[in-house]
Amino acid sequence: MKAIQFLFAALLLTMVSCGSMVSVNTDYDKKVDFSTYKTFAFYKTGIDKVEISDLDKRRILHAIDQQMLAKGFTKSENPDLLINIFTKSREQVNVNQFNAGWGYGWGWGWNPFMMGGQQTTVTSSTEGTLYIDFIDAKKKEMIWQGEGTGVLTKNTYKKEERINEFVTKIMSQYPPVAK
Repeated sequence: MKAIQFLFAALLLTMVSCGSMVSVNTDYDKKVDFSTYKTFAFYKTGIDKVEISDLDKRRILHAIDQQMLAKGFTKSENPDLLINIFTKSREQVNVNQFNAGWGYGWGWGWNPFMMGGQQTTVTSSTEGTLYIDFIDAKKKEMIWQGEGTGVLTKNTYKKEERINEFVTKIMSQYPPVAK
């Protein structure tokens, strides 16, 4: 019985902590006519300052590039839009306690027939935030910003998939729809 409760708790913990959810927020200049933008380029000066590995940087830029091309934009030496990125990350430590015992008793609280005891599990994960900024190339003003936050993976084989998920969900909000 203990083993079943432990497996259930471990499975539940895994499902909650490893969820692939990416939370997205956007902000934009409501005075801008986004339909006038047709071409883009990456803002090299800003991107060079991003403190992540060059491999992850290339993965992010490739995913943005693919999304922009799919939306009908064209890469240009003289672009309408400059695209910049910024990242943040923080470690999250989760401590979970659950009753690993079994038995009969009187509801919540003290149980004189309880066998077993408390189980404590400690897990850690890295939560990352990716910002994608769109800058009007002529005015040098930010016109749109997308932000995606979610749990990152250290698994090399899943990094590209996770980065694509972040970028796809953020870029699904561009261009903004007036409400």
